[in-house]
Amino acid sequence: MLTALLALSLLQNPAPAATIAERIQRYSLDSGALQRAYGVRGSPRGEERMARFLDEQRAALRGIELATLSQEEQLDLVQFERLLERESLRRARELSRAEEVRIWLPFRAALIGLCEDRSRKPAQAAGELDRLRRAIATAREQTRQNKPRASLAARASELVEALRSDLEEWKGWRASYDPEFDWWCAEPLSAVLKELGEYRRELKEDIAGLKGGDDEPVVGDPILRDALIEELQAAAIAYTPEELLEIAEREYAWCLERMLDASRRMGCGDDWKAALEKVKQDHVEPGEQPGLIIELAREAEEYLETNQLVTIPPLAKEVWRMEMMSKERQLVSPFFTGGEVISISFPTADMTYEQKLMSLRGNNRHFARATVHHELIPGHHLEAFQTQRHFPHRRVFATPFYWEGWALWWELFLWERGFQKTPENEVGMLFWRMHRCVRIQFSLSFHLGKLTPAECVDLLVDKVGHERRNAQAEVRRSFNGSYGPLYQIAYLVGGLQFRELYRELVSETKQYSVREFHDTILSGGSMPIEFVRFRLKRQAPSRDFKPAWRFYPLR
Repeated sequence: MLTALLALSLLQNPAPAATIAERIQRYSLDSGALQRAYGVRGSPRGEERMARFLDEQRAALRGIELATLSQEEQLDLVQFERLLERESLRRARELSRAEEVRIWLPFRAALIGLCEDRSRKPAQAAGELDRLRRAIATAREQTRQNKPRASLAARASELVEALRSDLEEWKGWRASYDPEFDWWCAEPLSAVLKELGEYRRELKEDIAGLKGGDDEPVVGDPILRDALIEELQAAAIAYTPEELLEIAEREYAWCLERMLDASRRMGCGDDWKAALEKVKQDHVEPGEQPGLIIELAREAEEYLETNQLVTIPPLAKEVWRMEMMSKERQLVSPFFTGGEVISISFPTADMTYEQKLMSLRGNNRHFARATVHHELIPGHHLEAFQTQRHFPHRRVFATPFYWEGWALWWELFLWERGFQKTPENEVGMLFWRMHRCVRIQFSLSFHLGKLTPAECVDLLVDKVGHERRNAQAEVRRSFNGSYGPLYQIAYLVGGLQFRELYRELVSETKQYSVREFHDTILSGGSMPIEFVRFRLKRQAPSRDFKPAWRFYPLR
């Protein structure tokens, strides 16, 4: 009996987490539970509860002395406190962005209140639904007369869709089994859902122009300089947007010089785009791309193991697999994506003739040779395989600078080792490196308000040599909300961070062998690369850490 009572007490009042890792794991579980419990987007009650939860988490950490912890726990504590602060800032920014479109959604607060309050009597709810229907109809009419710009219309349409989804969930709570609810609410509820659906369509399609299809415009929503600075600080990047643009220009100049050299050796003189055109024509026939991927993947694995560059667990080589990408997905992902499953972008039977040619040219042998090892081993698949098995609680600290930077670092490193065998291979690898330089330029310039999406497409076509449809897909993917504002800069910037870390710890001081360097990184879990640097140098950050590592000399 005593044992049962003790067990019940522990279930009702769980023992406090003993380690920082356990605290982080508990935080992930509890924050997820709260977000599900307060699932109505934009709910004042939910926002207040999450703010209180974050304050409670911060308060629980204040009494912990950094000096009493091991190095690994010191890394965890400082990053955990930064994560909590970053989450508060993120939520505040989301509220601010919703406030910017409030004029077009004057009914939002009332609808959120209805969705949250499930205690209202059906007759009362029906009256509220009727008022909401009229309010939405009025807002639609006013929006036709005072149209928001496309980016704000797209943002407002997402909030309308969230409201419609929340109202559908509210409906499912009582509909069909509460006769009084059905009698009072069925008709006004149907009318409100219809109004919301039509309003979303008007905002998204008629005003923002997002109607789907191959020719859908790219509508972005720039966050501007102050928010970019905030994002860079959160990712532990000690550079301004303007400095990163300068880095991108320097790296592009390096690429262009070597592209011209490869072009000359291919017999194309200084017309590097002619050399690029020759490379694009060298693709396999329809149906043969999976065989090429297997060949390139095994070549990379053999090279890495022969040269003892990184440890590859046999299971990691065994479990990766392939899938073919649909025509629809290629509208936003014209090239490979990877991990345990590598998604292969190649022409499908239902594409137009022009689309098939562009997909063939954009996924040729030499481009593929530079991307297969990025997506599989030693790139995304290997890093995901290892981070799932080492310090898995650190996944909450992950940034794209770590995830994409690791895979990009191997492109830089293998180039330096001469992995490319022919001038055509060089052109293929340089195409992607130039692409990453221009990603920095177009994404930062867009979010600074200096370039339109159409100008970003032009930049990719002119400076990298992209097929126009592929460039449009790249820009669409960058700005359609699937990725954060720093995601596209993270490839090259993260790669350059790893490059400098390699120079410090392997090339210059010989603190690690090549394999030890890579294995030690993978055994530490995911985190901002400045924290990877602390770990490899057996140091710990201060409690009031601010990004300070200048990994790329500018002056």
